[in-house]
Amino acid sequence: MADALTLIVAAGFAAMGLLALARPADLLAQFGVSVETPEGSNEVRAVYGGFGLAVAALLAVAALGDPGTGEGIAIAIAFALVGMAAGRLGAAALERPSGIHPVWTYFAIEVVSAAALFVAA
Repeated sequence: MADALTLIVAAGFAAMGLLALARPADLLAQFGVSVETPEGSNEVRAVYGGFGLAVAALLAVAALGDPGTGEGIAIAIAFALVGMAAGRLGAAALERPSGIHPVWTYFAIEVVSAAALFVAA
């Protein structure tokens, strides 16, 4: 069960990474952010694409590799997700989002994914 939870979170990061690499403007458009320059596309591909795929790979190692190493990987990425969710809460306190999607949708995904990784660890 723990490995399955970890692989589900890995799949989410892989999906984000692949979308960012293939269509960087589409990834940020849901937040109302336009990507109009090669430098902007490069940033999205690096931060969301490359990082997302690296996290997915680490989570796959956590699920399928050495359990001792896997626990540390899962906990580290769970804390990163908690940090993302906390950042959204802080940002929402400063500027209220206009609707549920995308801010609260991603907040929920981050919280559930962090919880899954803590359980898996």
